[in-house]
Amino acid sequence: MAHRWRYEDSAGHPVAGPDLEFDDAAEAEAWFSDSWEELAGAGVHQVVLLDGDTKVYGPMGLDPA
Repeated sequence: MAHRWRYEDSAGHPVAGPDLEFDDAAEAEAWFSDSWEELAGAGVHQVVLLDGDTKVYGPMGLDPA
């Protein structure tokens, strides 16, 4: 299955974000590593990594600690 990110607000509701698919979790994580600040600036507060419709992990917050 394809890996993808689900983008959420601080309450866990879906928000718009790049509609990308990745071959594996490592590729998705590498993209996220380069993109998280831009996502946070666009109003994404947390993300969930999915493999198809199955949650791999998350939510993972993007707000500063």
